[in-house]
Amino acid sequence: MSTIPVRAAVFVGPNAPLEIRELQISDQPGPNEVLVKLAASGVCHSDLHALDGDWETPAPLVLGHEGAGVVLAVGSEVTDLEVDDHVILSWTPSCQKCEFCVSGNPVLCQLANETAYQHVFFDGKPRLSDGEQDVKSFLAVGSFGEYAMVPASAAIRIRKDAPLAQAALVGCAVTTGIGAVTNTAGVEPGSTVLVVGCGGVGLNVVQGARLAGAKQIIVADVSNEKLELGRTFGATHVINSREVDLLDTVRELTGGRGVDYAFEAIGLPFTIEACYEAIRRGGTAVVVGQVADGVKISIDPFVMSDQEKKLIGSNYGSSRQSIDFPKIIDLYMEGLVDLDSMVTDRITLDGVNDAFAEMRQGRGIRSVIEYGA
Repeated sequence: MSTIPVRAAVFVGPNAPLEIRELQISDQPGPNEVLVKLAASGVCHSDLHALDGDWETPAPLVLGHEGAGVVLAVGSEVTDLEVDDHVILSWTPSCQKCEFCVSGNPVLCQLANETAYQHVFFDGKPRLSDGEQDVKSFLAVGSFGEYAMVPASAAIRIRKDAPLAQAALVGCAVTTGIGAVTNTAGVEPGSTVLVVGCGGVGLNVVQGARLAGAKQIIVADVSNEKLELGRTFGATHVINSREVDLLDTVRELTGGRGVDYAFEAIGLPFTIEACYEAIRRGGTAVVVGQVADGVKISIDPFVMSDQEKKLIGSNYGSSRQSIDFPKIIDLYMEGLVDLDSMVTDRITLDGVNDAFAEMRQGRGIRSVIEYGA
């Protein structure tokens, strides 16, 4: 089997910087796999959870899961992708056979849960190596590398006139945020919406609420800079929850009623609880943010039943990636979704550790690694 070299950022253990190494990958995809030459990868907070030890993550492993690129080779049984197709990578490959996939919920794919979520392929093996040592790929993607082998169902074809640096963000933050509104919650026109957290996912929840026709979109954060970004993406009201009481202000803005929908986009127990408190009777709070391992929340079950409040989760925006990715790209190309403003820094692979340092400081929205830059 012949291989090609892959320059990649390798996770070697929690609280250690990523190491830039030259790995190897086969140039011959398996029957239902494709080899993708990455053009760009977003640097996402989920990668930081792994890097900082919030999630138990094996090493060595190539981080990154928000990528886009060009198909370099296809497996013998792949019929819906061709060499030179432009694709966005999905971190939930679907087996297209389990009850979740066939019922239209590929983000809950049973096989992906057992394999990709353990950072291996459907056969239980990785595709990268460092000499004799196997190297896993984060969520079976590993977009912090120049090339990625992925299941064919994880490579979603898009139009070729869309810029791949922006398209990469659709692979996680954009779809997660917009989908939480349109797919998971089903926000109706004229609704009132609260979004807690103005990071990459939260700002796309704001975009989703705008697309859904919400009449009032309230955003909360502790950074005035990020609150202004919230306005840019469609917020009608902003709350600096470090300066004023979040719940009191939400009630004031909604005539004491509470919001119809609240979205938590940070991943902290007290903000999840605050979103639940902020919704009206019969309202819906949606947990979108990813929490550290072992985090628990506390809510009053009597209030849940008495007031018919709903607390639900949203994974990957409840997306059907093969449908939602191209649709979001079309909306972007038509000027209805803003991807350009999300890219606040363009870097090379060598700058990835600096990008995480900036993320820890709460700066910017998305650093994007551009390969070949």
